[in-house]
Amino acid sequence: MRTLRHDTAERPFIVIWEVTRACALACRHCRADAIPRRDPRELDTAAGRRLLDDLASFGSPRPLVVLTGGDPFERPDLAELVAYGTSLGLPVSLSPSVTPRLTRAVLTELRDAGAKAVSISLDGATAATHDAFRGVPGVFDDTLRALDAVRDVGMRLQVNTTVTAGNARELPAVLRRVLDARVSLWSVFFLVPTGRGQTLDALPARDEEDVLHWLHEVADLVPVKATEAAHHRRLAVQRAGADDLDAAFPPGPLRLDLRRATVAALAGGDFPRRPPRPPMDVGSGRGFAFVDHVGDVYPSGFLPVVAGSVRSASFVDVYRSSPVLTALRDPDALGGRCGRCEFRRVCGGSRAQAYARTGDVLAADPSCAWEPRSPGHATGVASG
Repeated sequence: MRTLRHDTAERPFIVIWEVTRACALACRHCRADAIPRRDPRELDTAAGRRLLDDLASFGSPRPLVVLTGGDPFERPDLAELVAYGTSLGLPVSLSPSVTPRLTRAVLTELRDAGAKAVSISLDGATAATHDAFRGVPGVFDDTLRALDAVRDVGMRLQVNTTVTAGNARELPAVLRRVLDARVSLWSVFFLVPTGRGQTLDALPARDEEDVLHWLHEVADLVPVKATEAAHHRRLAVQRAGADDLDAAFPPGPLRLDLRRATVAALAGGDFPRRPPRPPMDVGSGRGFAFVDHVGDVYPSGFLPVVAGSVRSASFVDVYRSSPVLTALRDPDALGGRCGRCEFRRVCGGSRAQAYARTGDVLAADPSCAWEPRSPGHATGVASG
């Protein structure tokens, strides 16, 4: 497990700021339920600068800052915000939607303002799958061009993919697209039934376990981050202690299908392998925080429980003192299976998954298939 360079009770590792909720797309899994026009209550430029000042006041190492939406490219002051954050020593990245606003000229302007990286969503290996997610025909082809544009202007490229029961078996073909795009990180999001995502089907827990094992198996091809699947960290610890992985963790039908499809998808390619990076120990309210377009602070964008507002308090005070966030940083406060689990200090479960399905931020994570063993026992077979 990678150890952060700072205490996550005192400072976040990453902060996501939803600079606007406006977006031209109508994605089926959108956690924000984005709207066509900008909300007049958005944090304006001056308020945005104050927020960036707050984030910089944590000192070194300063948090990573990601400007998202909606579509952040809907804000005319985006380059100004990027330049200001960069001038404060904040590493600033962008997570735009693929719309006509995403052009090489705009990417170049934002790169020159100091933006370090761009993340682009790719939720299927074909237009049929991806465009169905995005709600607009033609976005898949535009997305492939956007991947080229980000790389060509010299910014780091991340691809985000949301996994549902409907597209899980397409992941090996998405992996091939990711490898061909030469990305620096593949962030695989496990659907949280919140916002518009409530209309889609999440993977059953046993299938999610299979996908996480498969992601671990391909992580020597591309750095992988599993978002809202904290048990990826538990699984990494378990696999590190197993001699015969398939005996210790018998593959289910989905993992076997993914393995077969991976061989076919990677055929003809020459992709270097490198030691995989272990999953980072960051979670909702614990090294991670989200600020929405009107200034409310949340543990994450998928966990709609308000921890405070930057309009009435500094972000530093909210992050360090909010009862919601401090509770999420206490693994002994967890309930159910998560509270009994021998991996609760390296995992803790997805608090967003728990809240979306139970209404309790500290409840057991129902997306995890692991049945806790006796205290101190750290290996075993996930239940199916």
